[in-house]
Amino acid sequence: MLKDYKRPKEEDRDSLKEEIRSLREKLLAQQQQVREAKVPILVLVEGWAAAGKGSLINELISEIDPRFYNVVSPVVLPEKDERYPFLYQYAAAIPENGKIMFYDSGWMEGAVRKVLRREITKDQYRDRIRSVNEFERQLRDGGYLVLKLFLHIEREEQRRRLKNLRDSYETEWRVTEDDLWQHREYKLFRETYDSFMEQTGKTVPWHVLDGSDRRRYTRDALKLLVESVDQVLRDGKTVGRPFKESFPLIKMQKLSEVDLSPTIEEEEYRRELKKLQKRLAELHNTVYRKKIPVVICYEGWDAAGKGGNIRRIARPLDPRGFDVIPIASPLPHELNRQYLWRFWTRLPRSGHVCIFDRTWYGRVMVERLEGFCSEDDWKRAYNEINEFERQLTDWGAVVLKFWIHIDQDTQLARFTDRQNTPEKQWKLTEEDWRNREKWPQYEEAIDEMLQKTSTENAPWHIIESNDKRYARIKTLKIVIRALEKACEESL
Repeated sequence: MLKDYKRPKEEDRDSLKEEIRSLREKLLAQQQQVREAKVPILVLVEGWAAAGKGSLINELISEIDPRFYNVVSPVVLPEKDERYPFLYQYAAAIPENGKIMFYDSGWMEGAVRKVLRREITKDQYRDRIRSVNEFERQLRDGGYLVLKLFLHIEREEQRRRLKNLRDSYETEWRVTEDDLWQHREYKLFRETYDSFMEQTGKTVPWHVLDGSDRRRYTRDALKLLVESVDQVLRDGKTVGRPFKESFPLIKMQKLSEVDLSPTIEEEEYRRELKKLQKRLAELHNTVYRKKIPVVICYEGWDAAGKGGNIRRIARPLDPRGFDVIPIASPLPHELNRQYLWRFWTRLPRSGHVCIFDRTWYGRVMVERLEGFCSEDDWKRAYNEINEFERQLTDWGAVVLKFWIHIDQDTQLARFTDRQNTPEKQWKLTEEDWRNREKWPQYEEAIDEMLQKTSTENAPWHIIESNDKRYARIKTLKIVIRALEKACEESL
């Protein structure tokens, strides 16, 4: 793209000015339609240092109601200072339905600079390219309009602009050592940008703009934005069909095949609990020191014992190094974004533990069965979830997933106990009874979920919980084995 780029011929300045005025009027008229259609728009502006990215964004937002757009400038941190997954800061900033988000540089810069600094390996760089393609496809399939712009200038033009900036006391701060390094290694950066755009331009195309003429790149960017908005308003949001990638899966038992008879005696339980919690406390220190992120996911039947199980895991952990995240029905601002957003924003920093009490798997269970999303949405989610979890394990996270399992008779006994015990009545809702009536449908959905998302990097563990004490000990042992393995491998 860049190596073969030819600068366009000069255009009449008055004509460009008139086109810009007309396009701004169209964009102004589109704002209310975008809000009404609830179309979320993400505009990524990448390009060379001193190419004019900030100026371009300023031109694009000049006629937009400031209540309905935001501009973010993600920071490219050195790898040693990074505490979250590669895509975290970009995923956390995606706009709500009906709003526009402008990224002043983003995942291209975040990947290219790190591989050229040799902060990440070539294999890690390839993983990041794959993650970018997955991220962009998931946004597109979720109804987002994604527009990717690259502002291009030649090396001599960049040299002149950097010199002008450095020669002024008011602007010298804008030129960083990274900018000067990019200029010195212009050819290397051009080749890497080219390769990145070729590998990430199939799902959502890149548009290279001539950065040497402010009026022209303003006109071109406005035209691309207006035409893209026109198309989505005319044709409706792009909603993706189920996409399937081959993940290495672990064969899972059907729930009906699980033996729920295992138990443990009270005395043995207390002895094992004390020993295991002591070991988990030791491992938490090691995990923190080695900066290993841990994500523990709990799903299970109502009254299966998730809360008590979580408490036994959390009890020995240092409270400064873990969070328990209860997941309820999404709030309005969460419903207005791609469904994984509320989980991206709750991920732990490296070295910390995050325990999710219910998870992103609601997409293929309650949202599927209660009609809160379309059939294409939940069918597509299996692959999207596998991709999401692979991005977490690529980052270095330990991902543990537990299905806390009981039979219907045990659930009924526990419901009845809650109903008849005043201090427990708050735990039982009408929704619990309604869900119980749909046990066969939920069991079918859960079996499919287990079969399609138990990957080698993030397998499911079915925990027999007719005896809650047995379930707690089994879960603790699995957590400890996984953390011991991760600590050994990080040596």
